[in-house]
Parts: sequence; C-alpha cells; structure tokens
Amino acid sequence: QVQLMESGGGLVQAGGSLRLSCAASENIFSIKIMGWYRQAPGKRRELVADITTGGSTFYADSVNGRFTISRDNAKNTVYLQMNSLKPEDTAVYYCNAVRLGPIGRTDYWGQGTQVTVSS
Repeated sequence: QVQLMESGGGLVQAGGSLRLSCAASENIFSIKIMGWYRQAPGKRRELVADITTGGSTFYADSVNGRFTISRDNAKNTVYLQMNSLKPEDTAVYYCNAVRLGPIGRTDYWGQGTQVTVSS
C-alpha cells in the first residue's frame, strides 16, 4: 500500500506560481507512473500531467507549456511546478501513483490539496 501526501497548495493571483509536492511512503523507483489529477467543483477528475520511471512526461493541453512535472526518486517525491496560473486552474489537485503487477494496474491516491487562483 503506497501512501501519498500532497503539499504546496494555496491561494494565488492569476499569473502567479505554485509548486505542489507529493511525498510517497516508499521508494517510487518501482512505481511505473506518477501523476497529478485535478477536480474542479461540478467537473470530472482530469489528468493534468504524469511522468514514468523513465522520465517520459504527458501534459494535458490546458497546462502544456505552463506546468512542469518532475520526480526525485532519491526523495520519493514528485513535483508539479505551476506557472502562469489561471482562474480555471482552480481545483483540488490529487497525486496519483500507478503500480503495474501480475494482477494488472493498481492506483494509489493522495488526499488532495486545494489550489485557488483569483482573477
């Protein structure tokens, strides 16, 4: 069971920056994919960005060029650097870890951290 703890959320003005951190309870080197999802009120949870053990990244079109995901395997931590924030980025952001094994895919989730961008 992987436990994930997010931090770094808060209130920021449009155009500002925040960095989210996600600390895992165990070595993330064995975790195939780590990513960030977000869910705004009344909307479905959506994938924002993810990164594989090999360093390959994916970004949603809405954040591409503004957000950067990175992972530090030595610290068992994944980061999401968010720049040029917009009010539409307001949401609860969740850290996600994906482990692939004999039984298939297992997803682990953090408790979420609120990001609020004021106009």
